[in-house]
Amino acid sequence: MTPPRLRHRRIAPRPGQESVWDYPRPPRVERMSQRVTIDVDGQRVVDTGDVVRVLETSHPPVYYLPRSAFAPGVLQPAPGQTFCEFKGEARYLSVGSAVGAAWFYPAPTAGFELLADRVAVYPGAMERCTVDGESVTAQDGDFYGGWITSRIVGPFKGAPGTWGW
Repeated sequence: MTPPRLRHRRIAPRPGQESVWDYPRPPRVERMSQRVTIDVDGQRVVDTGDVVRVLETSHPPVYYLPRSAFAPGVLQPAPGQTFCEFKGEARYLSVGSAVGAAWFYPAPTAGFELLADRVAVYPGAMERCTVDGESVTAQDGDFYGGWITSRIVGPFKGAPGTWGW
C-alpha cells in the first residue's frame, strides 16, 4: 500500500530501524522479545519480557503487556470506553495515580486475539517507560498511545496538522 501524500517526507530508516510508513493498515499485532518496564508514582509497576505490539501505518508501536505483569493493585477501573474499527471496544484503567492512562480490549475482534488479558498505557502519563533499557518518548496528541524509541522513525501522526494523514 502506498502511503498518503505527506506534508513531511518519510524518514528513511537506517539499519536496525523501522519506518511507521512501512507498517500496515489494517494494523498488525505481533509478539516481541523485548523487555519493557514502566514506572509510575515512584515505583516500578511493570518489568516483563512478555510483550505484544500493534503496528499501524503512521503510528509508533503500541505495546500491550499482560495484566498479570502489573504490580498488584496498581490497575483500577476508570471511566470511559472507545471503539476501534479493528480491535473492538476498549475500556480504560488508571495506573496508580494516572487516571485513565491505560486501556484494554475485553473481547478483541478476530485477528487481535493476542490482546486478550493485555493492557496498553499512554507512556506520556507514566514517569518512565523503557524498551530494552531505552527510555520511550510518547507519541504526540492526547488520543494516541504510541511508544517512540531510536529504532522507530516517522513522521508520526498525532502532532497538530496530522489528523488528515
